[in-house]
Amino acid sequence: MQSTDEMNINMGNSVSTLLLRSGLWDVGIQWAGFAVAAALKTEKFYDLAGSGTFLFLAIQTLRWGNTFYFRQKVQTGMVATWAVRLGLFLFTRVLQAGGDSRFDKVKHNPKTFFVYWTIQALWVWLTLLPTMILNSEKRDKPLGLRDYAGWGLWTAGFLLEAVADYQKTVFKADPDNAGKFISTGLWSISRHPNYLGEILLWAGLYLSSSSVMSGYQHLSVISPIFVYLLLTRISGVPILERQGMKRYGKDPAYLDYVKNTALLLPGFW
Repeated sequence: MQSTDEMNINMGNSVSTLLLRSGLWDVGIQWAGFAVAAALKTEKFYDLAGSGTFLFLAIQTLRWGNTFYFRQKVQTGMVATWAVRLGLFLFTRVLQAGGDSRFDKVKHNPKTFFVYWTIQALWVWLTLLPTMILNSEKRDKPLGLRDYAGWGLWTAGFLLEAVADYQKTVFKADPDNAGKFISTGLWSISRHPNYLGEILLWAGLYLSSSSVMSGYQHLSVISPIFVYLLLTRISGVPILERQGMKRYGKDPAYLDYVKNTALLLPGFW
């Protein structure tokens, strides 16, 4: 009969093995995607590859863990739902636009393009970390407040992101709005409601998965922190704010919008 320490060691080894296996698949998929994208000099399936990797690893870690607890299935389903919606949305958008301006120079520079694909691998792995840990756990606990609060936060974030994306898509599709900026719907209370939704939903998934975590596993809180920093300090918000000021900076209405509309979280920031 195994002692408690031996059981903890075995479970720790199981988690580590699954995380390593996931990391290898993640990097392999992104580097294979880079090879094809670099050869074709296209960025059109970059976002689709990223969201597809989320979908693949969420399902595979559930299968590799082979416990299929209710909490694990709900969490995996939430990741899969998010990945399918966002992946198809971004892929459709880039096809309609004919490209992604972020990659205008990058896709012709293999070394820099490779860095972008490698960073995507890091984004996938770190963001999905709580879910991968949850799916590798052999222990189960009764559902509690953290589960319901986390799922509620994910639902709010998912709806916020999906509705914001839909509103902006409809706005841009209207010829009368050509050359204008969106300031209606959710965009009237936040300049980046879609990114707010993204941050909230990953925070919710960490919160629900943390209900079965112990010790070093709680370090996976880096997932929502990383998403927050990525969107507010590196990509996302900083880039769009610069583009907005460059495009509409001489428009008094836009300056008034920036002054009176929260950057991210209504009522706070």
